[in-house]
Amino acid sequence: MDIKKMDIPENPGVYLMKKNGKIIYVGKAKNLKNRVSSYFNREHESEKTRELVKNIEDVEFIICNSEIDAFVLENNLIKKYSPKYNIALKDEKTYPYIRISRETFPNIKMIRTTRALDTKTGIYFGPYPQGGWNLKKNIIKIFKIRDCNRDMDKVYTRPCLKYFMKMCPGPCTYKNIKEEY
Repeated sequence: MDIKKMDIPENPGVYLMKKNGKIIYVGKAKNLKNRVSSYFNREHESEKTRELVKNIEDVEFIICNSEIDAFVLENNLIKKYSPKYNIALKDEKTYPYIRISRETFPNIKMIRTTRALDTKTGIYFGPYPQGGWNLKKNIIKIFKIRDCNRDMDKVYTRPCLKYFMKMCPGPCTYKNIKEEY
């Protein structure tokens, strides 16, 4: 493949490396031109990378608005195509989503597996390649929403520790706070 003849954009985005029309590798870059060129203008120590470069027949680009968008798109494309040379991200793991359960007293959770995404049992926000855990922490701090696994159909004799830390209004014990919650 002659990299010098390719018109490679300098934008953030995702690149799809192909052989016989089949995607063999998906990557992301802040600057597509710099990243893709790096495959072809030097010797690689990794056997995997040398093998990849030998097998590249075509490269396709998808321009993104930001590096974060490229992270998310790369993740989704790897899950969709399971390219031979992508080791990571082939499993059910994904970037974290914030889930707010659909219960009388909703709880907040971070979900990292695509199997757990069920819109009947919760509302999902994300994915968050960066900052999702801090966002969850701040939501709990501001809205005092519970993040415990307690069964809200039961009435507990004592609220959990977060109630005493003023991080939760204690719906596990105090069922009369439905409106406040």
